[in-house]
Formats: sequence, structure tokens, C-alpha cells
Amino acid sequence: MSASAGTEHAYSNILTSLPKPEGGEYGKFYSLPALNDPRIDKLPYSIRILLESAIRNCDGFQVTKNDVEKIIDWENTSPKLAEIPFKPARVLLQDFTGVPAVVDLAAMRDALAKLGSDANKINPLVPVDLVIDHSVQVDVARSSNALQSNMELEFTRNRERFGFLKWGSTAFQNMLVVPPGSGIVHQVNLEYLGRVVFNTDGIMYPDSVVGTDSHTTMIDGLGVAGWGVGGIEAEATMLGQPMSMVLPGVVGFKLTGKLRNGVTATDLVLTVTQMLRKHGVVGKFVEFHGEGMGKLSLADRATIANMSPEYGATMGFFPVDHVTLDYLRLTGRSDETVSMIEAYLRANNMFVDYNEPQLERVYSSYLALDLDEVEPCISGPKRPHDRVTLKDMKSDWHACLDNKVGFKGFAVPKEQQDKVVKFDFNGQPAELKHGSVVIAAITSCTNTSNPSVMLGAALVAKKACELGLEVKPWVKTSLAPGSGVVTKYLLKSGLQEYFNKQGFHLVGYGCTTCIGNSGELHESVSAAITENDVVAAAVLSGNRNFEGRVHPLTRANYLASPPLVVAYALAGTVDIDFEKEPIGVGKDGKEVFFRDIWPTTEEIAEVVQSSVLPDMFKSTYEAITKGNPMWNELPVPEASLYSWDSNSTYIHEPPYFKDMTMSPPGPHAVKNAYCLLNFGDSITTDHISPAGSIHRDSPAAKYLLERGVDRKDFNSYGSRRGNDEVMARGTFANIRIVNKFLGGEVGPKTIHVPTGEKLSVFDAATKYKSEGHDTIILAGAEYGSGSSRDWAAKGPMLLGVKAVISKSFERIHRSNLVGMGIIPLCFKAGEDADSLGLTGHERYTINLPTDVSEIRPGQDVTITTDNDKSFTCILRFDTEVELAYYNHGGILPYVIRNMAAAQN
Repeated sequence: MSASAGTEHAYSNILTSLPKPEGGEYGKFYSLPALNDPRIDKLPYSIRILLESAIRNCDGFQVTKNDVEKIIDWENTSPKLAEIPFKPARVLLQDFTGVPAVVDLAAMRDALAKLGSDANKINPLVPVDLVIDHSVQVDVARSSNALQSNMELEFTRNRERFGFLKWGSTAFQNMLVVPPGSGIVHQVNLEYLGRVVFNTDGIMYPDSVVGTDSHTTMIDGLGVAGWGVGGIEAEATMLGQPMSMVLPGVVGFKLTGKLRNGVTATDLVLTVTQMLRKHGVVGKFVEFHGEGMGKLSLADRATIANMSPEYGATMGFFPVDHVTLDYLRLTGRSDETVSMIEAYLRANNMFVDYNEPQLERVYSSYLALDLDEVEPCISGPKRPHDRVTLKDMKSDWHACLDNKVGFKGFAVPKEQQDKVVKFDFNGQPAELKHGSVVIAAITSCTNTSNPSVMLGAALVAKKACELGLEVKPWVKTSLAPGSGVVTKYLLKSGLQEYFNKQGFHLVGYGCTTCIGNSGELHESVSAAITENDVVAAAVLSGNRNFEGRVHPLTRANYLASPPLVVAYALAGTVDIDFEKEPIGVGKDGKEVFFRDIWPTTEEIAEVVQSSVLPDMFKSTYEAITKGNPMWNELPVPEASLYSWDSNSTYIHEPPYFKDMTMSPPGPHAVKNAYCLLNFGDSITTDHISPAGSIHRDSPAAKYLLERGVDRKDFNSYGSRRGNDEVMARGTFANIRIVNKFLGGEVGPKTIHVPTGEKLSVFDAATKYKSEGHDTIILAGAEYGSGSSRDWAAKGPMLLGVKAVISKSFERIHRSNLVGMGIIPLCFKAGEDADSLGLTGHERYTINLPTDVSEIRPGQDVTITTDNDKSFTCILRFDTEVELAYYNHGGILPYVIRNMAAAQN
């Protein structure tokens, strides 16, 4: 949004023309050099993007000159946690998060109409890219028709959801919908949607994006500032609200040297992830620089950037340089577009040219890594930052068997560690041990942006085939690239056939095993694991391996590069020392070792050079405008207001705006609230938010069965994100959740404190609500880490949760709680529920003022209990804007009231 009509823009004096070399001009831009302020030359490139946005959008109301000054003076203001507004250039939605966003937009139209205003005013005010990357259930994996079968299955299951999104693409202006089958959202964003520089109505400015998936950060590898936000926050941004954010610190991460032969981008990523987790980067930007940058391909950069949520940063940013421009040409962007991008960024001091002397930039803190020191590694068995070097893997695995149950322990008694379970698999003898690999998945997202690791994995499969090694048939293998381009270069190289021979058939282009859509294991494998309590393993090339996420029966889950996924699938176990022990016996009777199947860096580079071509990107993304037959056949209603079907179990009108009036409700008192759940540390959004399959005995299953839905048609929680009734019932329904009320028992139950009954979380919450009681949640450190799932905040709100009291919050989740009107509170440093003697059986009163004008961001709040305990917490409303949202009951009611007021 620019200055109001009839007033001069506050920075019109630095609006500058950008000439074309051949004459004429590309457009005009707000010139940072024209400010003649030496502080700007020292700013990190990522902060310059925030600065340009503030200058361009400075209207004296949503963005002020004082906000601009805060950003220019970043070196002094960022340590003080200064608040700034930010208006991204666009919003990125994906299928699962896109559905509730469009549902909310449709419901907002209804609410605005009921308030007597023009409902059609509800449209995205900034460009919205919605990618239907349809999460692929790997029900059909080891077969040549897996892709077509899964696609047909997806359209059968999700026709209503897809049809609803197709309606949204026509009902709402400024919204591009990318149909199913094109690729995963992050990859499509990188290869196709990323503009790098916008040129709109003659004004040029840097591309920046917020997305409803935490791995939106993948685009940072392209020099586009992007990160994940909650769906709630994204919707407000779409509707023209500036994002309120704390001006972040920036960690400068210097890269030198070059990766050694045989070391993959994944090894680098897991190393960087561990370093940054240890350094502590939550809420910060990480900006990569140094002479080692020139040795990192764009795909390598995107792989590192994509893992930002795993190391906890808001983003891992790679400024635009010649490598970026080469990638833009490779992916089919026109020479004219690339020339315009380079000219603008050079003119505005946002381009890095490593051929020129580098001005020293100021960072909040500094890290460095010599790429030559990176070793092959994997991460697990339960967290992405628990890195294990390949050479130490066998000893680490045995330590995990010994250790008490925890992030690095399974507590298997010594006498049971070597047991062998023999069973019959489709008529042939099979066996499992602790550490046996039962799932090996080359999953989309992090690594499949990267031709070197994908083609490297295919070369491992080829070498193994030639030596006579095969993956055992009871290992569930799958290949889910991030984009159709991968299939083109695998076919061009002639290597897809070797993936097929090893069982890595193409299952689709979307989220699979990493998000819990690994599908069922064979009955005989499941029985062998459950009846003998086997600690079975999954090895996947994704970025998430939290407990219970990949598959309920794989207690050990390891993240690895695609080539290592193939190697572990061939070995059939994670209990192996690749340096000393053979992977198997070849067709000539000789032992085959890891070194025999591992390709050299030169071999991989040669195949990449000859197989990855610009035409592949152009032809893949031409299909976006054409759609596909199944998509094109979907009927679309023409009405601008959606006609809600009360019988639908997929799309349901949400209750957020029920009985809404023009007057905000104001702060809500929390008195004598019961504790719904009592948690320890590291409760992730996977524990909170409904994800994966719908368990047969869950409240969500009961709801669907009551409405005539067969078990075979339950689909996943992700596919039903447009139905709040299903999602509320699936909140806190993770089978691996640990609730202190249950004294060590694992599962989605809790205690109804007044009666002592053990109930499902949904049933307990419903009982509290029917009795007229509010509830709160007690938690430890890093509450809400993981993906930016808006249902992790929407679900608790629907369950009646009024506040969460924890030691610390992950950034996005805290913001989402605020967006839904839930109060986030932090214990004082050094305190937690245990140290304060809180059991969760108390009743809690939060002493907040009833007048919002008396509440301040970050103030101390006293909490008292019915057994005379009193303690002080920090109120984690971090900005005045967040207080305004709280006063209105959340972001979306705030937007509706403002729109209605503006019209009336």
C-alpha cells in the first residue's frame, strides 16, 4: 500500500528511474543509495529488503518514517527488540493450508454481508499463489503405475476439496491456483513462482513472501526473503494488514572452502542445522556469505534454506549473486527478465558480486564453516538436529538401544538387543531385527530440489543393480520428487529404470513420508514389529523425523541424503558400519561394500551437466496454465458467496465469526481454569495439530462414522483441514504425545481433573466446556516447535483453551496463538511448572486487566491457584498490534471490523 491518495509519498524524493542499456527504462524504484546514509552500506542484505519495503509502503499510518529509521539504525535497534511493520510482496499457500484460508475468506464474506457491508470487498490485496501440491498417500509404492494410481486416488478422495479451491480461484481476485500434479509448493515456488524482483505498475521492488508452510524458507536460497507464518497471519497479510514483527538479529554465517568428494548437500545441511541449533537462532535471520558461496549450487543453497525451521531461524538467507542469475536462466526465466533483475538489484545495492571487493557488513553474531570439514552424516533417531556422522552410526545406534527412553534412547534390555524375528512375507522367508529398515523414502521437499543428490541416488541404485544387490521386498520404498522436472532429468539420464529396479517407483509430486503419509506397512511386517516389540527404522530424505510422525511402527527415524536412503535400503538396517561391514553379497558371490556403490562428485556432476536442461522447466510449468484432465473436469459454481453444504465432511463453515458484532469483545478474564494438558519440553506442532491418518478409535473417526463415512474413506487430517469439526477432534490426538497427567503412559488421553476420569483430549475439553470451565495448558521449553500449522492454534481455541503457560515458544506458534485470541505466557527464567510445584491439578486464575489499554507487551502477569500458590509470568503479546488482535478476539475479526468500519 502506498501513500494515501492526494498526499505526497514520504520518500518521493528518492524515487529513481532505472534505465535499460538499449534505451528507455525498466521502471522506477525507491533508491537506498539515494538516502546517502552510511549505515545502510553496513546492513545485512536481508535487512535491506525489510528497509525497502518500509520505505515503499510508508504512508504515515500503517508504516511510518519512524519505522524506517528503526530499520536503518538496525545495528542499535535490533538488540532492543524493536517492533516494525512488514508488508511482503506476496503470500504463498499450499493445498492443506490453502483450504482453511479459502474457507475463512468465504466465511469472512458471509460475516461482512451480515454486518451490512459489501461482501465482495473480501479479496486478497496482495498476490496469492496457491499450490495444490496434494499430499500423496504412499498406498501404492512398489509398482510401475504408482503415480497414476495415487493421482486417481487423490482425486477420488479429494474431489470436493479440489473443487472448492477451483471455486476460490475464480471467486477471489489476485489469486493464482496451481493445479495438482505440478510439484510440491516449495519447489514450484523456487522453479516457477519466485519473481526475485517485481515490476508492478512501473514500480520495481524485491520479491518477498510469507507462506503457510514453515518450509517457505526454501525460497531464501534464491535471494527472495521468505518464511513461514501461520495461516491466520497469512490471511491477514493477504487482506492488506502489515505483519507486525520484531526487528530480527542477523547471524552472519561465513562459508569457506569446498565440499570433499563424496560429501552431499544433505551432509552439509545436517551439519549447519546442528551448528545453528547449538548457537541459538530462534527468531533470527541467518545470512550466508564468504568465498565458499561460489562453490555452492543454487540447489545446495535451497536445501540449506529449506531447513530453517529445523535449526530454528526465521530464515537462512542467500543474497542474489551470479549463481542465482544462472539458476534463473536454467529454470526458464527469460534473458530480459534476468537482465532486469540484475540491473535493479545492482542499482539498489542488493546484489553480491564476489569478483569485487566485499564491504564488511555488521552482524549480530558470527559463525564460520570450512566446507572441507563436512563429513557424511545422518540425523536421528527422533530429531533433525541430532546429527550422527556415518562412521559413528553403528556405535550411536547401540547406545540408543541402551539409553533410557528419550530423544536418543529406546531402553531395550541387553538380552533382547540381538533377537531375530523370522516371518513369512508373501511366501518367502523374511526377518527383522532392532534397526531393520522397513521404510526407505526419497521424499519431496528438502533434497529433491537438488539434482546432484537425486542423480547421485540414482547412480547408487545403478551401481547396486550392476553388482547384483537388491532391496529386500519387505522394505517399503518410494520416490516422491518435488517437481515434474526431476522425472524429466531422471528419464533423460537413463537412470529412472535403476530406481524402479530397486523399488523406488515414482509415487507422486507432493508431501509423503515426511508428513506421515507413508501408508500402511505389509500386514506381515506390521505383525512382526508389534508382536515382538521391534524397534524398526525408517530412513528418509525429508526434514522432519519427530516421534510418531513418519509411521506409528517406526520408532527410529533417520534423515539422510537420497543416496544414503538407497544405501540403507540395500543394507536393510541402520545397525551397520559402512566403512567396515559389507552391504550385501553380489551376483559373483563377493561382498559388496559402501565404497563400491558410492558415486564420485565428478560422476554426479557429469550426469547433472548433461541431463538437467532449461526446456525441462519450461515444459513442466506450461502445464500449470493448461491444468490436467482431472482438474479441468471439476465443475465450478459461479456465485461469489460460497454455498455451504451442512452434510459435507470436508468443507464446513467455521464458527469463528458466529454472532459477531461491530464492538470488539475485549480481554477475557481467565478465572479458576482447569489444566487440560500438562506437558514437558519439545511439544511440537505435530503433537498438537491433526496430521497423518485418522486413527480408527479416535473422536474424529467416531464423528465421520456417525456421518456415514466408511473407514476406507477417512482420508487424512490434512485433507479435511477445511472442516473444523474433524480438526478440533484431532487436536492433541498424536499417539506419541506424553502428558504428565498420565504418569508415563503415551497417547492422546488426559485426566478430567474434577472427576479423575481418563478421557480423550477432545472429550475432556468438551466436558469442561459443558460445565462452563475455561482451560489452560502447562508446557516446558520450545512449545510449538516444528511446522507452522495454524490448526495447532485453531484446534486448542475450539477446545476452549484460553492460555498456554510454557518455558518458551517457537516463533510461529506463539504468533498463531495470538492470532486465535489465546494468551501466551512464559515462566520467569529458571522457573517451570515442576520448580513451582505445579501438578496441573490446581485451578488457575490469570490476573490480566480487563481494559486492553492497561495491558502492555511483555508485562509481568501474576497467576494464582486455588491452593494458594502465586507466581509471575511474562505476557508474550510482543507488540501493540498483537494486543489489538487480542482485544478483537483474533486477527480475522479485527480485519472484518476494520473493513466494515471503512465501508460504513
